[in-house]
Amino acid sequence: MDTLWQYQFRIILLGDSTVGKSSLLKRFTDGVYSDAADPTVGVDFYARSLDIEPGVKIKLQLWDTAGQERFRSITTSYYRNSVGGLLVFDLTNRKTFDHVREWHREVSEHILPHHMVYILIGHKSDLSHDRKVTRDEAEQLAAELGICYVETSAKCNSNVERAFELLTRDIYELMKMGEISTRDGWDGVKSGLTAKVLYPAEEEAEREKSCNC
Repeated sequence: MDTLWQYQFRIILLGDSTVGKSSLLKRFTDGVYSDAADPTVGVDFYARSLDIEPGVKIKLQLWDTAGQERFRSITTSYYRNSVGGLLVFDLTNRKTFDHVREWHREVSEHILPHHMVYILIGHKSDLSHDRKVTRDEAEQLAAELGICYVETSAKCNSNVERAFELLTRDIYELMKMGEISTRDGWDGVKSGLTAKVLYPAEEEAEREKSCNC
């Protein structure tokens, strides 16, 4: 039986083929890494839950999209029903970094009028000698897109947990602010059986002060 969760977020991984999206997901969900990985055909599905704060468990539905152009028509149908996106590029492959803007633009066009929260991921940080993209370049791109940047390595299990948790927290905080909410006909965010009533941080603090229980 699935553990009770307060909210479910649908997260989609975006980026060119071979940047390591599947490796990131397998490390995050199963705690394993393999050098041999079959290319994703269409969309693969993963799931894991995070305890984002006391009493709040977030179930993540994680969608691994194919980076190849021939599968683009399949994966675009998943954009609209996602609330979060990890834009992944390979630090050792300059072209995958250059394509990040295209991925961001394409997804942003397809999800309107809904809102998606992004995070930029520079993957394969363990291959430092083969690096083709500097941290400054990546951070500048992230700043221009208005999103956070994290460097990860599925092989070394470096910052993988942090990347997913950071994105989940960003979405959750926007829900508290009322900028993201559950909607009929949209699967980006769903409420569980024990959904928590959300308040902005300031109001939450005031409520805790005034509680006599």
